Amino acid sequence: MPAGGPMEGKTAIITGANSGLGRATAAELLRQGARVIMACRDCGRAEEAARELRAEVGLCSRGGGECRGELVVHELDLASLRSVRSFCQQVLQEEPRLDVLINNAGIFQCPYMKTEDGFEMQFGVNHLGHFLLTNLLLSLLKSSAPSRIVVVSSKLYKHGEINFDDLNSELSYNKSFAYSRSKLANILFTRELARRIQNTGVTVNVLHPGIVRTNLGRYVHIPLLAKPLFNLVSWAFFKSPSEGAQTIVYLSTSPEVEGVSGKYFATARRSSCCPRPQMTWWQEKCGISVR
Repeated sequence: MPAGGPMEGKTAIITGANSGLGRATAAELLRQGARVIMACRDCGRAEEAARELRAEVGLCSRGGGECRGELVVHELDLASLRSVRSFCQQVLQEEPRLDVLINNAGIFQCPYMKTEDGFEMQFGVNHLGHFLLTNLLLSLLKSSAPSRIVVVSSKLYKHGEINFDDLNSELSYNKSFAYSRSKLANILFTRELARRIQNTGVTVNVLHPGIVRTNLGRYVHIPLLAKPLFNLVSWAFFKSPSEGAQTIVYLSTSPEVEGVSGKYFATARRSSCCPRPQMTWWQEKCGISVR
């Protein structure tokens, strides 16, 4: 690829970029010339992934040669609203522009745990952390317009329900239901945010990447005797991270979706999705409003 790809001069933030879908997305945006900010909880693992990506993609110094993108690592723990605010403060101080925000990081079917702020972990990480992150960076996205927000959800949202009587799962916790609820919240947020930021030059879309071979399922217990069969099935039928990242990259870069907002995509195609928007509770708890 020649120096200077279609994302040259553009900056993208990817949460959870040290592995899986986030890492594969980072690699492709780097190949297209983007400045990629890896927003990760574990900076040690992120720096290791960054070294591998630089070698894999062939980044070079600014001194010469065939350059592609630029890679930066920042700490971001989505289970801590304090960490989210600190990350955003750093970005707003250091970055003159933000062209793409990719809300990718997530936790899947973990045992009952709470975030630093006392929220059920899956809801807190998958939705609330990204909700605050997006809103705190919205001014920079607007000033950099045209810009894009890409939200990674899952078709498992169909099994979710927003129970305002037990939103923190303190009365009853089902790890599968909690994950589905967090993914439904992603979609509700995307739809309502798209409505509120019309005519700002910022678009927001949500996607289902498919079933992908990542470490997202580290909390899922598979009997020891069944693991060889599961591994065989996953390699035969699950997508690789690079394949799963295609829709994320498409929504982040393709001119075909320029100006498209508030839509749900699967395998780079729009899909039907019709939950009703609800945002009041999240705005109140995070202490912010969307303007």
